[in-house]
Amino acid sequence: MGMSSSQPRSVKISDNERGGWSSDRPRRAGEAERPPRKVDVSVRGRVLAPSDRMRYNPGSLVLIACADPQLRERFVRRVIDEQSSILSAEKVRGLLRGKVPEAELEAKAAQLLDAAITKRMVAGDSVTVPLETMEAEERERFVRLAAAHRRPRHLVLVEVAKDAVPEEVLAPLGELRTALNAGELGQEGFMTSLRLGGHVMEELKKIVFAPPPADD
Repeated sequence: MGMSSSQPRSVKISDNERGGWSSDRPRRAGEAERPPRKVDVSVRGRVLAPSDRMRYNPGSLVLIACADPQLRERFVRRVIDEQSSILSAEKVRGLLRGKVPEAELEAKAAQLLDAAITKRMVAGDSVTVPLETMEAEERERFVRLAAAHRRPRHLVLVEVAKDAVPEEVLAPLGELRTALNAGELGQEGFMTSLRLGGHVMEELKKIVFAPPPADD
């Protein structure tokens, strides 16, 4: 069944988020200092049904996961309405390559990417990040940047044929897919998640950052 094009799907986000806590118990003499607890970024997440036009609130972070780098690039270029929101590690590497020692490229690129994302979030601008892996560690990095500025976080998983998935990606992709289907990505801090594949992916025409209609 095709997707309805009558109304864009609106994504409403609650401002309620849980925070971390720390103890005020005085440390005993000789007691080793413990690393600070990570802030709890988990939220009540939900799985969205696809539409031909997906709408996220302005200022949101949208992560795009896809096991095929070329398909991921084409998809992001085709559907993200606000192209200035796209910040990718590969683009940053391209800017730095030849300007910093090769051994420092990855670290410098990560620093610059995080700084660019943070700058947009401070300004209230939307951010789209094409993920390079299926690993939870990469997702957590960006989720925590957004959570620090109380920005909504969303994930879009673009599926590809199994024979196009590198063998080393199969396991983490399977874990991500299972968590998404079970509605468990809220534990990672995602307010919403969306899975696209086959003709459904092609029927999605645009992802826009816009407030919901007044009568929503």
